[in-house]
Amino acid sequence: MHTIIEPFRIKMTEALPITARVERQRLLEAAQYNVFLLDAEHVTIDLLTDSGTGAMSDRQWAAMMIGDESYAGSSSWRRFEKAVRDITGFRHVFPTHQGRAAERVLAATRLRPGNVVPNNSHFDTTRANIEYVGAKAIDLLAPEARNLCSEDRFKGNLDLAGLERLIQAEGAENIPFCMITVTNNTAGGQPVSMQNIKSVKQILQRRAIPLVIDACRFAENAFFINQHEPGYSDRDLLEIAQEMFSLADAATMSAKKDGLANIGGFFACNDDYWAEDFRNLLILTEGFPTYGGLAGRDLEAVAVGLMEALEINYQRYRHATVEYVAERLLARNIPLVRPPGGHAVFIDAAAFCPHLTSSDYPGIGLVNALYLEGGVRAVELGSVMFGRPASEGVGEMPAPHELVRLAFPRRVYTQSHFDYVIEVLESVHRNRDAIRPFRIIRQPPFLRHFTAHFAIADN
Repeated sequence: MHTIIEPFRIKMTEALPITARVERQRLLEAAQYNVFLLDAEHVTIDLLTDSGTGAMSDRQWAAMMIGDESYAGSSSWRRFEKAVRDITGFRHVFPTHQGRAAERVLAATRLRPGNVVPNNSHFDTTRANIEYVGAKAIDLLAPEARNLCSEDRFKGNLDLAGLERLIQAEGAENIPFCMITVTNNTAGGQPVSMQNIKSVKQILQRRAIPLVIDACRFAENAFFINQHEPGYSDRDLLEIAQEMFSLADAATMSAKKDGLANIGGFFACNDDYWAEDFRNLLILTEGFPTYGGLAGRDLEAVAVGLMEALEINYQRYRHATVEYVAERLLARNIPLVRPPGGHAVFIDAAAFCPHLTSSDYPGIGLVNALYLEGGVRAVELGSVMFGRPASEGVGEMPAPHELVRLAFPRRVYTQSHFDYVIEVLESVHRNRDAIRPFRIIRQPPFLRHFTAHFAIADN
């Protein structure tokens, strides 16, 4: 059989809100044209993020019922620790309430002002936590990823030559650790090859620089390696994940992605000194180290979900869903990052809206148009999220690309939902000349995309 079906059946349904266009126009105005500020009850298809928005399995719900809510040393913690250790092999495991908490404690304990942290691409909270302590977050994306339309399979790789140059320029002593994000969300959900991780490790090892993996989509990355990297087609996803982590010294993770849970994350490492520093700050800010800001029931859900994410039939279905949408959008001449990533379809908003410049924030215009047209919520990954705001006489620096991400919640929407999204995009594309420029009228100093206010620029 050639049809890839959902490897599950639906046991419970949730009503979707259906709104009228005139109502959506009013709601966008009230939300200051920032779709983050819309109430979920007014969103029909929510593709804002795949973080914590998935549907849990019956095994996860069953595990939650035996959650041990003891403050210290619960049995739920032991099951969580075992699952993380079985996958990563790290000796020290610390739960956190989500991935950004792990990033925050790592940055606070390991970085000082002026330090440099290279990565294939830092995502928003990773960059913000690094910069908040005065360090510099440097993106070293492989050159082939600059061409959004190329069909290279591992466009999430870290630029090896760029890493060598950075170490030479900054000095190894000023680089407390290097990161690799798998898959590379900023670059269109593109995977990182095992060979690239090995090569990065070899470069770092010669200079005694630790490697930290941002592992929130580790299972999706393992699937890409299984499907497209020579020598891995007969390896199961758990083995591939174990090999990835064996090359690292530590890992941060948001379990709201490939933990298939609605909340949770962890930090894991082998270094005793790192672990002691992390433990002390964790107690101060998150909670006792055996719960780390999570209820016992959440620890149980993550422990089960981490293993479910490594099931080959689940990954095959998830990737087929992304490819289904991407193929149909490309057939309608809608410009996308190619090949499709593991968790989302990324639209090239600059090519979609050629009449707008980066300073017009085409991604914001497009996400507003998608919501107005059909109640579909997406997210801008362009100059609002990744550009540099103007400061001290220096003008705003745009992002390298103006993207809009349609992130697919796990095990939530069916094919007809995605067919509807395709129709909405097709309609917006036909009328793309009507997409308006926007300007920012209010913004916070960090992570401005979450709460910024916008206005139509030509009003």
